[in-house]
Amino acid sequence: MLSPATAMPRQGELARRPIILASEGAIEPCAHCGMRRVSVCDAIPESGLKRLVFASVQGVAPTGRIFVDEGEPATGFFNITSGTAKLYKLLPDGRRQITGFAGPGHFLGLAVSETYAFSAEAIDTVRYCLFPRARLRGLLEEFPALEARLLADACNELAAAQEQMLLLGQKTASERLASFLIARSKNGAPCGTPQRRFELPMGRGDIAGYLGLTVETVSRTFTRFRNQKLIETPTANVIVILKPEALDNIAEANG
Repeated sequence: MLSPATAMPRQGELARRPIILASEGAIEPCAHCGMRRVSVCDAIPESGLKRLVFASVQGVAPTGRIFVDEGEPATGFFNITSGTAKLYKLLPDGRRQITGFAGPGHFLGLAVSETYAFSAEAIDTVRYCLFPRARLRGLLEEFPALEARLLADACNELAAAQEQMLLLGQKTASERLASFLIARSKNGAPCGTPQRRFELPMGRGDIAGYLGLTVETVSRTFTRFRNQKLIETPTANVIVILKPEALDNIAEANG
């Protein structure tokens, strides 16, 4: 699933297989990548760009395509350069629990086991660089700063997981949605400075799944926030925060 295939895929595989675009041997993809400075690749100096390019393969996952499959062998690691993916785990009864969203600069697939611990599905068109396990190991040996950067990212992911546990276990519906909107306003912003206007690539159903709420509850809470003049929603996927301090107070259970 994670490498170019020469044989015809079995029925049902096509919707789960990403498109791989071989790009090895050219330095341009990394030299002109706008996400290099905000991703783990920033740990590799300019002099190592050719080595970085040879270690990766570019890929594209169209909307709805699963490019990381829970339980499958963790043979590659993904550095997202554009688009947004939803991360989820399958419950025993077949339902999905959305555990997060990954966008440009996120590095996916690192695991302590030999298999992926979650699945990733493209919400919109996702472009990424795929690092086969053996090639990534070679990069880590050659560029020790890369290992330190990956460790820092892993620590950040652990902190995010703890925040998610608090959100699901203790917060009300209003507090959960306010926390989500505040976090999204900081996503991809320079130095984490919140944006007043931003897009939500995910739909209400995915937001509900992530927050542990029903779609109806999420929709009602959005309506309440609009009525309270906390936010505006020019379109279903665009959010304008009108009163960031008030929304932040709700997120922190002070409102």
